[in-house]
Amino acid sequence: MHRRDAIRNVAILLGTAISASTLSALESCTGSAPKNYDLHTPQTKAMVAEVADTIIPTTDTPGAKAAKVDEFIITMMNDCYKKEDQELFLSGLKKIDEASKKKFQKTFLELTPEQRTEVLTEIDKERVAYNKRDNKKEGDAAHYFQAMKDLTLVGYFTSEPGATQALRYVRVPGKYEGCVPYNKGDKAWAT
Repeated sequence: MHRRDAIRNVAILLGTAISASTLSALESCTGSAPKNYDLHTPQTKAMVAEVADTIIPTTDTPGAKAAKVDEFIITMMNDCYKKEDQELFLSGLKKIDEASKKKFQKTFLELTPEQRTEVLTEIDKERVAYNKRDNKKEGDAAHYFQAMKDLTLVGYFTSEPGATQALRYVRVPGKYEGCVPYNKGDKAWAT
């Protein structure tokens, strides 16, 4: 199976689509992208961890922070994304902070979990509107929140906690069962 197919299959399992820019970056990842050391500052790492954990919080399963999704995101950004995409990502983190300050007069890291969710929900609505706009052209940059959301989902559901605790997982699958009953609320399959 090719990397593109594997990533697309993960997206289908999650019931979402991975953006074209994220799919392109992940499939062409060679580790030869320009290194951006701003991604490795303690402030950036903390911000990425909290944004990812707000997207996938701890519930009855571990959240994004417990799955170390922040490390995945930083590695992927640094190893697989072009310089322009890295800069868009970093400026997006600043925009999240600006939105937090505008709404609550505090930085994102100073907000309560409920306030963080409120800020990111508004930004996600902005992302959806941006993606549905009538005047978009081929080659337009993705919304700054798109890569954060895509990488959080891919990182989480390909991590051990995400694949084994958030999804149904069979360590060694047995026979093929073509028709497995689905009950509302059942977890999706990891394998």
